[in-house]
Amino acid sequence: MSTETTHTNATKAQTTGTGTTTSTSTSTSTTAINDAEPSPPPVPLRKQRDYRLLWTARTISVTGSEVSKLAIPLTAITLLTASPAQMGILTAAASIPALLFGLQSGAIADRLTRHRPLMIACELVSCAAAATIPIAWLLGIMNVTWLIVVALVIGSAGVLFRAANFPHVAAVVSPEQRTEAMAGFHASYSVASVSGPGLAGLLVQLLTAPLAVLAEALSFLASALLLRSIRTPENTTPAKSRGMWRDVVEGLKASVTHPVLRALLGAGVTINFFAMAYTAVYMLYMLNTLHIPKALIGVLIALSGAGGLLGAWLTARLSKRYGENRILLIAVLFFPIDILAVGLLEGPLWWKLALLSLTGTLIGGTVVAFATCMGAITLRETSPELRGRVNATMTFAVQGVLALGGLAGGILAEFLGLRPVILICAAGMALSSIWIWTSPLRPHRPKPRTPRTPPQLPRIPESLDTLIPTKRHS
Repeated sequence: MSTETTHTNATKAQTTGTGTTTSTSTSTSTTAINDAEPSPPPVPLRKQRDYRLLWTARTISVTGSEVSKLAIPLTAITLLTASPAQMGILTAAASIPALLFGLQSGAIADRLTRHRPLMIACELVSCAAAATIPIAWLLGIMNVTWLIVVALVIGSAGVLFRAANFPHVAAVVSPEQRTEAMAGFHASYSVASVSGPGLAGLLVQLLTAPLAVLAEALSFLASALLLRSIRTPENTTPAKSRGMWRDVVEGLKASVTHPVLRALLGAGVTINFFAMAYTAVYMLYMLNTLHIPKALIGVLIALSGAGGLLGAWLTARLSKRYGENRILLIAVLFFPIDILAVGLLEGPLWWKLALLSLTGTLIGGTVVAFATCMGAITLRETSPELRGRVNATMTFAVQGVLALGGLAGGILAEFLGLRPVILICAAGMALSSIWIWTSPLRPHRPKPRTPRTPPQLPRIPESLDTLIPTKRHS
C-alpha cells in the first residue's frame, strides 16, 4: 500500500468516523482470506516446455556418447591396428580431464551468471571434435594420436558441461520438482546405457566405425540446438572469486564440513569403490563360477537398465510422499543385500537365472534411486553460490575411486577367488549405510512432551458475599 493511500484512509477516518473503520476492517479480512488461499500446484514436468527440452537434449547427447564408446575403439582396432598400450591410453583419455580439472570446473561454473551459454559451447566443441574423425578417415590422415586428442577434447567439454548443468537445473525446475527432474535424467542414462551399445553395433555394421562416430557429432549438435531453445531466464548471483585455488578449497571445505554433504560424499565414495570392485569380477563370476551361458549375460545386464527406469519412476512418486531422506536411507540397505544374494547363489541354472534377474533389476533401480536422491539433497542443502563446486567435488571423489575399486577387485580375486571378493564387496557396501544412518538425514523421533501443569489462578480468600457486607460495614 502506498503512502498516498494510507494518508487518504486516515483522512476519511477523521471525517466519517466509524464508517471508514468498518471499511478498513473489511479490507483487512479480505486480504487475510486471500493470503490463506493455498498456492496452485506446479505444472507437471512433462508439460513444462523447457524441462522437456533439457531432458531431450541430455538423452540425445548421452546416447550419442554411448555410441562413441564402441565406435571409437573399433576404429582404432580395425582400421589403425592400435597396440594394447595405445588402446590403454585411448581408454584413459576420456577420464583424464575429470581428474585434471574436475574441481576447477565447479569453480568456473559458480562464477557464471548464466550457465546455458557454456553448456551450448561445450556441446558445439564436442560436435566439431567428433566430426573430425570421419573427415580425417575420408581424407586418409587419421591415426591413433588423432583419436586420443579427440577423446581428450570431448572429455574436457563434458567435464565443463556437467559442472554447469547441475546449477542450471535449479533455474529450470522448481525446488519441489527437482527430485522428479533428477529421476528423469537418470532414467535417460539407463535407457542410453542399454540402447547405446546396440545402436552402436548396428551403425558400425551399416556405416563402418568412423562414420558411426558421426552419429555422436550429430547428437551433440542436436543437444546444442535444443538447449538454445530454452527460454527460462537465469538470474544466478555469481560467487565472488578469490582465486582458483581458494575457490576450489572452499568447495572442498563445504563438502567435508557440512554434515549432510559429508554423509553423501562418504556414502558415494564407499558405494562406487566396492561397486567397481564388484563389476571387475562380475563377468568372470557369472561365466566361471555360476556357469551362466554367454548368450544370456547381455540379457541380465540389460535388466539393470530396465531396473533403472523402474527406480526412476518409483523414486519420483515415493519421494513426494516420504521425502528424499527416507528413500535414500532405504536405498543404501538394498545395495549389500542384492550383492550378498549374488555371492551366496547356488543351485540349478533356472534358479540362478531367476535370482540374477531379480538382483540385476533391483540393483539398477537402487542405483538410480540413490543417485536421484543424492542430487536432489545436494541441491537442497548447498547454497546457490557453492553448487557448482560442491557438485564438482562430489563428482571428482565419486568418479575418482572407480579405477581404484576396479584395480582392488581384480587383485583380490587373484589371491582370494571370485566368490570371496563378491562377499567382501557386499560387506563393504554395508559400510555406506553407516554414513547415512548416523547423519542428520536419519529421521529422529520427537521426544515425548512432558505435560505442563496449568497455571494456578490466584486464590480468592473470601467470597463475594463476605466482601460486600465487610465493605458496607467499613
